[in-house]
Amino acid sequence: MEISDETPSKKPKRLTSVVWNHFERIRKADMCYAICVHCKKKLSGSSNSGTTHLRNHLIRCLKRSNYDVSQLLPVKKRKESTGGLTTVSFEEEKIKEEIITAIPYNFVQEQKKEEINQTVNVGIATFDQVRSQLDLAHMIMLHGYPLDMVDDVGFKIFVKNLQPSFDIMNNSAIELDCMTIYRKEKQKVFEVIHRLDGRINLAVGIWGSPENSEYMCLTANYIDFDWRLQKKMLNFIKLDISHTGDILSEVIVKCLKDWAIDRKLFSMTFDDCSAYDIMVFRIKDWLSQNKPLLRNGELFDVRCVTQLLKSIVQDVMETVRNVTHKIRESIRHIRSSQAIQGKLNEIAQQVGITTERRLVLDCPMQWNSTYMMLEAALEYRRAFSLLPEHDPAYTMALSDLEWEWASSVTGYMKLLVEYTNVFSGARFPTSNIYFPEICDMHIRLIEWCKNPDDFLCSMALKMKNKFDTYWSKCSLVLAVAAILDPRFKMKLVEYYYPQIYGGDAPHHMKEVSDGIRELFTEYSIGTTTLDKESARAGGSLDSTSNSSRDKLKGFDKFLYETSQNQSMTSDLDKYLEEPVFPRNNDFNILNWWKVHTPRYPILSMMARDVLGIPMSTLGQEVAFSTRGRVLDHHRSSLSPDLREALLCGQDWLHMEPEATGLSWSHSALPLYLETS
Repeated sequence: MEISDETPSKKPKRLTSVVWNHFERIRKADMCYAICVHCKKKLSGSSNSGTTHLRNHLIRCLKRSNYDVSQLLPVKKRKESTGGLTTVSFEEEKIKEEIITAIPYNFVQEQKKEEINQTVNVGIATFDQVRSQLDLAHMIMLHGYPLDMVDDVGFKIFVKNLQPSFDIMNNSAIELDCMTIYRKEKQKVFEVIHRLDGRINLAVGIWGSPENSEYMCLTANYIDFDWRLQKKMLNFIKLDISHTGDILSEVIVKCLKDWAIDRKLFSMTFDDCSAYDIMVFRIKDWLSQNKPLLRNGELFDVRCVTQLLKSIVQDVMETVRNVTHKIRESIRHIRSSQAIQGKLNEIAQQVGITTERRLVLDCPMQWNSTYMMLEAALEYRRAFSLLPEHDPAYTMALSDLEWEWASSVTGYMKLLVEYTNVFSGARFPTSNIYFPEICDMHIRLIEWCKNPDDFLCSMALKMKNKFDTYWSKCSLVLAVAAILDPRFKMKLVEYYYPQIYGGDAPHHMKEVSDGIRELFTEYSIGTTTLDKESARAGGSLDSTSNSSRDKLKGFDKFLYETSQNQSMTSDLDKYLEEPVFPRNNDFNILNWWKVHTPRYPILSMMARDVLGIPMSTLGQEVAFSTRGRVLDHHRSSLSPDLREALLCGQDWLHMEPEATGLSWSHSALPLYLETS
């Protein structure tokens, strides 16, 4: 309450309120003023003005000393506040506890260097400057907000009105707090990974930026103790423009050393099917020096199937680029005038077209929208063919052969859209879901290559060449994952391989059978179990694996081989001999293996590692884009260490909607897709 009107001074009364401990009362002429001893602000000091405005000022005074402002609250309000607390129901209190315990972090209060930790008691609540700073840094990191939001005037006003005691930090202070959170969360992730009994699978992704820089993202995928599929981003590193396979392999090896996970790797998944062969060779060579890889590394090299589909689609769209251009311009011509659109509808009725589908223009950067454009245009094919007779300005008419090409390509793209939806839209994308889809695609490609039309046949052959490169690298691991699905086992391989290989199917089925048995043997004799000394050494980020080589591993193999005749049926044989589990939509393979672990103790170890392989590394927002993953302008302009801290920290702090009761309507990752 600022002084606005003069108030005549009356006989001074005795000052009994504790508020006057913080004000000096001064009389000038006929006016009384109250001067704040902390900030020297002048307010009305007349007894007729009361003390409410003085109490309010003290609560907001930024220069006051620390004191309990609850003493300044009117007695009536304090009683009401206290009474309100005692009447809270058990259910309400329980809800409050659930909200508090749902917070996924617990920061230890620390004394901020060279600053005083301002603590102000408001009733039973306590304001903590340091905790609030960390909360703000946590919020910025979790949601990907720009760091300079703390400089926005609107944000400052909001915070000051909400909590006047909060001292808003600058960018540098926010960066320091974000790095503090990052280091604490990194240690937690490190400890979780090194407590795992199973192995991890690493996904390697390449990102771009508006400045044409490239980044490499490493993500650990694994199935935890409770048989839940987990993903943790480990590194986000800017690459040199002139990077080669040798440089990339060195970067990855350094990350593996920093995280001490070189002895815990089962596989690595890469984006492209052929571009990283040199890098993979060097990484496998380095890893095998410390510990032999499973199946001599045959299962180590995995390629992203969604990236394969994107590459195939790009070839298809480039092949029919002229046809697609004509259809796009035809639709644009129709939509340019109500009269032309009415004429097309009239022609459509005359030739018996009854579809309710509307013609739509595609977004060239989203290939699934091009498919929808082609599919809609095919409904109006006969109307488009007759339109030149009624509209001389229409010059983009397609020939019958071009319409046939468009029809075939649309059929191809429809299946590719379906495959992509399965691969990128699965909620729990365990590796067992991919084999039937990939086999179906293989069979379709074989059929498409038999097309009598030379144009379509050559396009299908180009598609199949890319697919064959992928199949040669990943067919075994795909089949092993499918066999570990109790609904399929070897029966799914026996169903698909004759359709793919014909008379050579028995030979290829034997390769799969031998492969899974050899892998199971490695697990059985203990050569792939995690080195316990290495696991114990992984207690902190500074730990390194220097354990000596086990000289009795040969004895383990000898013991296993000589005791085969005395042992009972192995886990694998018992599993394969039993009937397949009935197929149903509610089946959860991780829950099945969790329940059946006691029955198949060794095979379940293998299943945990294999089912956690990320066969696809792209989400739907990127899978249908003709471009790759692109970092936003804000993140790309940050320093390397801060960028990695914000992105990895955001990934680690992210909570599932089920855990919070909230709905995440937007992706937390600061990613956008280029549109030009």
